Amino acid sequence: MVELSVLDITLILVFFAITLFIGIYVSKQSGKSASEYFLSGRNMPWWLLGVSMVATTFSTDTPNLVTDIVRTNGVSGNWVWWAFLLTGLLTVFVYAKLWRKSEVNTDIEFYELRYGGKPARFLRAFRAIYLGIIFNILAMSAVTLAAIKIGAIMLGLQPWETVIYAGTITVIFSALGGFKGVVYTDFILFFTAMAGALGAAYYLVSLPEVGGLNAMLQHEHVADKLNILPDFTNTEALITLLIIPLAVQWWSSWYPGAEPGGGGYIAQRMLAAKNENHAIGATFFFNIMHYALRPWPWIIVALASLVVFPDIASIYEAFPLVAEDKLGHDLAYSAMLTKLPSGLLGLVLASLVAAYMSTISTHLNWGASYIVNDYYKQQINPDASEKQLVTVGRVATIILMVCSALLALVLTNALQLFDIILMFGAGTGLIFILRWFWWRINAWSEISAMFVSGFVSIILNFTDLGIYCFGNDALMPGWAKFPMIVLATTIIWVAVTFLTPSENQTVLQKFYKKIQPGGPGWYKVVNDARNDNLELVDTKEGWSVPSGILAMLVGCALIYSVMFATGYFIYGEYGHALILTGAVIIFTYILIKLWRKIKVNVL
Repeated sequence: MVELSVLDITLILVFFAITLFIGIYVSKQSGKSASEYFLSGRNMPWWLLGVSMVATTFSTDTPNLVTDIVRTNGVSGNWVWWAFLLTGLLTVFVYAKLWRKSEVNTDIEFYELRYGGKPARFLRAFRAIYLGIIFNILAMSAVTLAAIKIGAIMLGLQPWETVIYAGTITVIFSALGGFKGVVYTDFILFFTAMAGALGAAYYLVSLPEVGGLNAMLQHEHVADKLNILPDFTNTEALITLLIIPLAVQWWSSWYPGAEPGGGGYIAQRMLAAKNENHAIGATFFFNIMHYALRPWPWIIVALASLVVFPDIASIYEAFPLVAEDKLGHDLAYSAMLTKLPSGLLGLVLASLVAAYMSTISTHLNWGASYIVNDYYKQQINPDASEKQLVTVGRVATIILMVCSALLALVLTNALQLFDIILMFGAGTGLIFILRWFWWRINAWSEISAMFVSGFVSIILNFTDLGIYCFGNDALMPGWAKFPMIVLATTIIWVAVTFLTPSENQTVLQKFYKKIQPGGPGWYKVVNDARNDNLELVDTKEGWSVPSGILAMLVGCALIYSVMFATGYFIYGEYGHALILTGAVIIFTYILIKLWRKIKVNVL
C-alpha cells in the first residue's frame, strides 16, 4: 500500500473531472437518436477512431495479463495474442471497407442483411444476448478484477470499494455521453495511459534493487525469459506458444477486439467512420500501436518484477493483506507500481484509471447497442421512438456495469478468463471470414458453429472426460485441446451448410448488390441473376481482395519487424535491430504501393 501525496490526488481528481465534463457536455447531442448515441452519426475521422480503438484495448487487465504471461512463459509467451495481428490486418485491408459499406448499426444487424427468415432473426437476437450480455460481462469482469487487484496492492482498498469508486464515474459518463463521449474521452485516456506506462517502465528499471536495464537483462531470473521467439528445441512450447496461434488460432477463434473478419467494438468504430478509407486508416493505426509498440513498457516492468518479486511467495510476503484467492503472477505489475515516487505515482494511477474507464465505457456502449438495436427494437418494441431507444440504452449500460462488477468480486485470475473466452469462440472464426465471400454459408452454419463450439469446450474443459484425456499427457497433450475444438466445430458447420437449404436468392442478390464482395464464391449468384437479366456487379469497382491479402501479409511483416526491432534495441542487440529497421523501410514502401490499389474512390 502506498501513501498518496496532494499532487497525486490532484492529478487523479483533475482527470476524473475532465472525463465527467466531456460526458455531460456531449450528452445532449448523443441523446438525440440511437444512431447518435451508438455511432455518433457516422461522421468520425480515422485518427480519432484509431486512437479510440487503442485506448479501448489499453485496459487495466492487459498489463496484468502480459505480466502474468512474461513471468510464466517468458516474452515469447505473448505470441498467444500477438498472433491475432493476422486477424487484425485481414480486417484492415479486406473487411473494413465492407463493414462501412454495409451501413448496419451493429455487426449483429449484419445477420439480417446477409441471411433471411426466422433463422436470421433468431441468430441476431441470440447473439445480441450471447455477446452483448454474457461475453461482454465476462470481458468487463476481467478488467474490473484487474482494477480490484491494483486497488488492493496500491491503495489497500477492499474489492467492493474499488468496484464502487471505479465503476460509478465510468457508468455516469458512459450512460450520458454515449459513443461520442466514449470516443472523445478515449483521446485523453490514450495519452494519459501511454504516459503512465512509459514513465513507470523508465523509473522501475532504474530502481536500486533492479540496477538498470543491463543488470536486469543479465539477472538470473530474467535472462531465460527474454527470447521473443519460443525455444525451437522445446517442442511443446513451440507448438503451444507459436505454431497453434499462427497456424490455427488467428483465423479460427472469436475473441473481443480480434474477431476474424472484424466485429464487436472494432466493427462499431468502423461503422462510425466517415467513409471506407477512414475505416481502413483507423484499424491500421490501431494494429500498429496495439502490437508493435504498446506492449514493450509492460514487458519491461514484468521483467523487472522478476528481480524484485521472483515468485508469488515474495509478493505475498510484501503484501500480506491481499486475499489468498487473488494471489497470482499478475499481481506483480501492481506490486512494482507501489515503488513509484510522488507525482509519477499519481500519473500512473490516473493512467490505470484511464485504461479501466476507456475499456469499460466501450464495452458498456457496445453491449448496450446490441441490447437496444438487436434485441429490444427487434423483439420487444419495433415501434420504439428514438428517445425510448436512448433511454433503454442508458438503463442497459447501468445494468451491464452492475453485473460485471458483481462477477469480478468472485473471479481470481484474468488469464483463466482469457483462455475460457478463447476456447468458447474456437472454430467459429472461419465462418466470419468466409460468409462475405461464399454464397453457400447460411444462418444455420453460424448457429451450429456457435452451439458446437460452446458444447465441445464445456466437454473438454469442465467434464471428467476432458480432465481424464487432457490431464494425462500419455493420452493427449494439453496443447491439442484447442485444435480439437476447432476441428470438431469446423466439420459440423461445414456439414450443416451443405445439408440445409441455401439462403433465398433475393436475399443473396440484395446483399451482393449492396456490398460488392466479388470473387469466385459468388459466381453462381451473379450468373443466375444475369440469366434473369439482372446485373449485380458494379463495373466501376474492381475486386481488391487479392491486393488486400497481399497488403495484409506485407503489413504483418512490417509490424512484426517494428516489434522485433523495438525489442532488440531495448536488449542492446543493435545489429539485429538495425537490420530489422531496414526491413521496416522496405515493407513500408511496398505497403504504400499496395494501399493505392485498395483505396476507395470517395466522392
